[in-house]
This record gives sequence, structure tokens and C-alpha cells, in this order.
Amino acid sequence: MRKKENKKMNWLQKIILLTCLVVFLFSLIKIGGIGFDYVQSEQVMKEIQVQYKGNLQESKAIASENSVRSQFQSLLDINPNIVGWLTIDNTKIDYPILQSSDNNHYLNRNYKEETSKSGSIFMDFRNKSDAQDRQTIIYGHQMKDGSMFGQLDKFLDEDFFSQNKEFQFDTIYESYKVEIFSVYVTTTDFNYIETDFPTDEEYLDFIDVIEEKSKMRTDIQVTEKDNIITLSTCNELQDPEDGRLVLHGKLTKTN
Repeated sequence: MRKKENKKMNWLQKIILLTCLVVFLFSLIKIGGIGFDYVQSEQVMKEIQVQYKGNLQESKAIASENSVRSQFQSLLDINPNIVGWLTIDNTKIDYPILQSSDNNHYLNRNYKEETSKSGSIFMDFRNKSDAQDRQTIIYGHQMKDGSMFGQLDKFLDEDFFSQNKEFQFDTIYESYKVEIFSVYVTTTDFNYIETDFPTDEEYLDFIDVIEEKSKMRTDIQVTEKDNIITLSTCNELQDPEDGRLVLHGKLTKTN
């Protein structure tokens, strides 16, 4: 009887051990796959970053009004859907901005049109690519490795915000300084993604609302004559499914 029981125990132990081994190997492969995706995405982005920065250094000519600036010429050869560039110091955000005919295309595609979990930083399809709407909206995933908009939540930290109140936004036509005047978490129930407003009063009412929602206070004045840019990403602080982290900034042309 004891021998039979021991045999049963041995087989049970082997089955448990084999199951644990399979689960471990599956988890290892899955983690490895995620890590590979991150590395591959980072490498793809480095390629275009090097090209863009090189174009900036070589370009000394001042582009005429409504003409494509020289640093974007070769980028448009790669993908004509590139409409700008976003750079935020002390974060990983240094990316091309894409725009399609809808807001789904670049959720899971990079600028090479390859399938990518990281997707792209992209402009709302309703916006004019020259940032002449009252509100230009830019979307990106909050990736766990900090890429795309994964480090946008740094702006919820008061010390970080106090030292990083501005960033750079470029369209293919103009350069803009962005002065951040509102940062907050919300849900999709709050409609913060209107690109235009029928009247000055409605626009200013919207500005008042998003300033009031901000976790940070600034002395930036936004009037009916100003245009703003909005960065939006998913965030679990308020809701795991419909939570959003939103940053608004005032645009000032610099070139």
C-alpha cells in the first residue's frame, strides 16, 4: 500500500513540477517578448531622432511662410503623415507626430507603418496640421517602459513641474514654445477634446474649467486670441479603464 501511495505521490509531484515549469517558461517567453517589443520600438525611434536632429543642425535657411521646413523634408519622404515633432526635456518624449484620417490608425502603428504595441504620438484627425485650431490635441500611449507618453505623469509632481513648465512643439511649418497652464487626471466622461469653439465665450469658459481642474497653479494667462495644445494619455489614477492624464499648454510662435 505504501509503495502504491509513494508512486502516486511521485507522479503527482512530477505533474506539479511539470506544470510549474510550463507556466514559468510561458511567463519567461511572454516577458521576453514584451522586452523585445520595447527594445525594437526604441531602436526605430532612435533612427528617426538621429535623422531629425541631424537635419536641424544642417538647416540654417529660414523657411518662407507656409512652406515645409527643411528639417522635415526627409521625414516626409519616410511618411507623408508626419505633421510635426514633440520634445519635452527631462523625459523620453522626443518623437515625430503623425496624423491620419481617424484616431485609430496610429494606436498600434509606428511611423514606418509597422505594427507596434507602442503605437505613435499622433494628432487628432479633426485638427488642422498647422496648429491653427484653438485646441490642438495630441495622443500617445502611457507605456510601462516610460516611452511615448509614459512619463507624462511626471508633471503631477510639484518639484518636476516647477522646473519643467515649458516644452517644444514643432509643426512642419512653424516652431512653438508651449507654456503649461493645466495638468490633471480625469475620465472620458469629461469632454476635453473639442478642437474648436463656436464663440469666444465658450472657449474662455472651457479655459476656466481646465484651469480649475489643474493640480498645479500657474500665472499663465490664456485669452480668446491664444491657441492651446493638449496632450492626452491613459492613466489609472482615477479609473483603470477610462482614466486619462491631460496636460494643456499655451502656444507661442518662436520662429
